[in-house]
Amino acid sequence: MTYQRILLKLSGEALMGNLGYGIDPKVVAEIAEDIAQVVAQNVQVAIVVGGGNIFRGVQASAKGMDRATADYVGMIATVMNAMTLQDALERMNVPTRVQTAIAMQEVAEPYIRRRAIRHLELGRVVIFGAGSGNPFFTTDTTAALRAAEIDAQVIFKATKVDGVYDSDPVTNPNARRYESLNYNHVLTNDLRVMDGTAIALCKENNIPIVVFNLFERGNIIRAVKGEKVGTIVGGFCDVN
Repeated sequence: MTYQRILLKLSGEALMGNLGYGIDPKVVAEIAEDIAQVVAQNVQVAIVVGGGNIFRGVQASAKGMDRATADYVGMIATVMNAMTLQDALERMNVPTRVQTAIAMQEVAEPYIRRRAIRHLELGRVVIFGAGSGNPFFTTDTTAALRAAEIDAQVIFKATKVDGVYDSDPVTNPNARRYESLNYNHVLTNDLRVMDGTAIALCKENNIPIVVFNLFERGNIIRAVKGEKVGTIVGGFCDVN
């Protein structure tokens, strides 16, 4: 295996599949199956999951809701997703812990860095819920922060597209998919791989980001093995 400890970033939208809202149990089970394959290879897996399938703080704020309040509601939505994913993993006999940045002691552990690392060392998947615990920060930034804290070797950002393009491939059939990029190119050209704060954190801590299509079965294990999947940000790049 190329990596021993990874952080997987899942969007909330990924969990709803083709539904317009909420969680599709079939999709969650398929994601859990792919993660279980990685764990079976003795790779330590941490996960940050978004909450956009249930509630988006930014959108609610744009409609008049207080931004901080909206962001806190969004953080709670990520915990719902984290618990759902935990259930799917444990039904496959993959030991899993949810840690939250907002105390919810009846349903999850509080986020404690050393405890999270110990769980990983013992072969447990750790899912980080409630974002960073602070409003005005995205779950992308949380992924970069947690990856740095736990010394993850890479962030895998599993999305609905098969990498990073120079323009929208849906509207531009001639859009070019990058094989690799550096952090500065992403920031300068606003490529929306992750938000700027997340990219800056990854650059500062030299954490590569691999962006790939979550819905192509087996992509997670292929990425962990170091196969060419999607686009890699950081390290050797074809765009400087």
